[in-house]
Amino acid sequence: RNLQQKDPPTHIMGTTDTNNGKESIPRETQATKSADKRTPSDFLKAILGRPVSVKLNNGTNYKGVLACLDGYMNIAMEQTEELVDGQLKAKYGDCFIRGNNVLYIAAQSKKK
Repeated sequence: RNLQQKDPPTHIMGTTDTNNGKESIPRETQATKSADKRTPSDFLKAILGRPVSVKLNNGTNYKGVLACLDGYMNIAMEQTEELVDGQLKAKYGDCFIRGNNVLYIAAQSKKK
């Protein structure tokens, strides 16, 4: 039997881990993800001072300029508008939202 030495493949794309047969992310995808990794913290730093929309657990929306936030997701906003069911309910100069009430924070393209 003649065994030939083969060069290792230069383009690897496997979806199965050969050690235990479990499905895994393709190796080329893993390499790409590590190079383009963005954390939620990176996103939040990038939107400081920009217009955002904050939705609370009760469905209320606040739109304004993100002034600052902390690790507990406590949020300080400026030029804030409170919207309930899409209707403007109040305008505030400054607004503080306790983090445990926040469902999500979304960046807006521009302040309206």
